Amino acid sequence: MFKLRYSFVPRPFVRFVRRRLVLILVVLALCAVLLLSTSTGVLVSSPESSRLAPKSPVEVTPSASTSHPDRQQLPPPPRQENDTYAGSSWWADTRWRSTAFSSTLTLDDDRALLPPLPARPTIYCYYDTTNEKPHDELEAERALLLTWRRAWWASGFRPVIIGAAEATAHPLYSRVQTFNVGLGLKVDLLRWLAWDVAGGGLLAQYTLLPMVSAVDKLPPQLRKGDFSGVWRWNKLKDGLLAANAVTLRATLQALVESADLKNAANIMSLLPDGPIQADPAPSSLAYYHTAVLEKRYAKVAKLIQQHRVDGLRSLNHLINAHLHVVWQNLFPLGIEVLKPLPGHTTAMVNGTLNFAKLLATCPETPLPSSCPPNLPQCVPCVPLSRGMSISTPRWYRNSTRVFTLGTVPHPWTLALVHNSRQDFDIGWIVRESPRDPWLAALTQSISGSGVSGAPRVIRLKQAVADIYTQRATLWFTAELGVPEDLDWYFGFAIPKKLSNYGMSQSPVPADRIVKIESKKKSSTEAEPSDDDVAKEVQLLARAKHMIAQVGHAAEVRLRASLEAWNMADTEAWKFVKAYQARRTMERVEWETSEARFMEGAGLERA
Repeated sequence: MFKLRYSFVPRPFVRFVRRRLVLILVVLALCAVLLLSTSTGVLVSSPESSRLAPKSPVEVTPSASTSHPDRQQLPPPPRQENDTYAGSSWWADTRWRSTAFSSTLTLDDDRALLPPLPARPTIYCYYDTTNEKPHDELEAERALLLTWRRAWWASGFRPVIIGAAEATAHPLYSRVQTFNVGLGLKVDLLRWLAWDVAGGGLLAQYTLLPMVSAVDKLPPQLRKGDFSGVWRWNKLKDGLLAANAVTLRATLQALVESADLKNAANIMSLLPDGPIQADPAPSSLAYYHTAVLEKRYAKVAKLIQQHRVDGLRSLNHLINAHLHVVWQNLFPLGIEVLKPLPGHTTAMVNGTLNFAKLLATCPETPLPSSCPPNLPQCVPCVPLSRGMSISTPRWYRNSTRVFTLGTVPHPWTLALVHNSRQDFDIGWIVRESPRDPWLAALTQSISGSGVSGAPRVIRLKQAVADIYTQRATLWFTAELGVPEDLDWYFGFAIPKKLSNYGMSQSPVPADRIVKIESKKKSSTEAEPSDDDVAKEVQLLARAKHMIAQVGHAAEVRLRASLEAWNMADTEAWKFVKAYQARRTMERVEWETSEARFMEGAGLERA
C-alpha cells in the first residue's frame, strides 16, 4: 500500500513543489520586511497611527536626509545684509506668500522666509540748532520733532532732520549770508540750501503730519518720489514741498538772483510760476500752522503767545491726541484680542489685552472734543463716551474695520499652558496631543475644518505681512510679549495708563454718554480663578525658559520633536518672531544712524 502511494507521486514533481514553496516563502519574507519598514516610517507622521506609537522615547524629528533629501545636494540661499536680529534669522524673498514652510526654500529650520522690506521714501525737515534758546523751549521743540518723526515713520517714510550743517555745505551759503533780508526769509533760504544739499525729494515743516482716514490715503506720488519739477500743495503753503535735484538747483539759483529778493517776506512769494506745479491739498495731511491754530485751536494759539514753552507742549499733546483719534476712527468695530483656545490661556493673552485697553483709551489733550484740521468730522474720544469696543474672539476674521491683536505661542508654551502640564514626553505628543491646535482654532472661520496646516499658515502669514491687512493687525509671540517701541508702529505716543472715566469733559454728545453699568461684562464665559491664572503664569515662565535653551539636552531634542509634530504652529511662531525682530531692527538701525546728526533731535530720550 505504501509503495503504491509513493509511486503515485513522481519524484520530479516533489522537487518542483519544494522549490516553489521556498521561493514563495522568500517573497513573503521580503514583503514583510518592506511593510514593517514603511509602517515605522509613517507611524510618527500620521495622526491616525498615534494610538500605535511606542511607549519608548523615540524621536519624532525627521532627519534632514529623509524629510528634505535635496538639502544634501542644494546649498542654502546666500546670506543677506541685516538678516539676523534678537535671536531670529530670515531670508527675504517674494515667494513668501505662496510658501507654507520656510525651510523648503531656506533649507534651514531656524531661518524664516519673510517678504522683502519695502523701500522708505525720505522726507526732510529743516531744524536749526545753532540759535540759542532756553533749555525748556529746546526740549519742547524736540518733543514736537519726535512726534513728527514718529508719525511719518509709521506711515512708511524715512524722516530725516536737516539743519545748519547741510546749509553751510552749499556753494551759495556764503553769498546768502551777505543778503540784507528779514530773518524769516533768511531762514527760508537756509532751509532750501540744506534741502538742495540733501538731494531734493520731500521737504516738510514739523507741524505737518500724515493723518489718514479710512477713505483718503496719502497721495501716491509722495511714495514714488518721482517729481518732474518743484511741487507744492494748495493751502499747505510751505508745509510740504517736493522737487527733483536738477529742478531744485535751478530754482534755487533763480531765487538767489531774483531782483525782488530784498523786498520779499518769504520764499514762497518769489517762486516763479514756470517750474512750480500746484495740486489741491490732500485731506490725508494735517498742517498746524499759525493761522489754523488761531482759527481752530485758539486756546493753544493763545498759550503759545503768552508762554511759548507751555504752548508748544500743549500743541504737542494736541497733535498726538489727534493722531490717536484718527487711528481709532479707522476701526469702527473696535479691537479684537484673539484667544483661540480660551480654556487656560488667560495669562498668555493678558499683556495683549491690557495693551488693547491702552489703545482704546482717550489720550491726554488740551481740547478733548477737537478734531484734526484735515478731518473736521472725526469722532473725538472723550471720557464717558462710547469708545472702542474690545472683545476676545476665538477666530480671526479678515476685516479691515476691526483691529486685531494676536498672541502666537510656541508649541511648547501652548502644550504646557493649555494642558496645565509641567512637562510631557514623546508618548504624550504622539498619543494625546493634536497637531497644530492653535492655528486650526484661529483660522476656523476663514479656512473651515478639514484643511491641512499648509494653507492655514499661509493665511496667517498674509494677515501678518500682506500690504492690505498688516495695518489692521499686529502680532506678538507669547514668550516675548508686547514690545516697548510700538509708538513707532502706530505713529503716536500710546497712553501709559487708562483714562479717568469718572469725570466728564464738556461737551459730550448725549447719544455718546455711556451708563457705567453697561460696561460690565455680559459674557457668560466662566472667568478663571486667581489660582488658575497664577498657575498659568508659572507655566508660561517655565515655557519661556525652555524655549530659550540651546544645545543637545534631552529637553531640547524633545522640543524639536514637538515642533516636528506641530509644523504649522511652529512655522507661524517663527514667522511672527522674525517679522517682529526685523521691524525692530530696521527702526533701531535708523535711529542709530540719525543720532549722529543734529545732536539726535527728534529721537527718543533715555
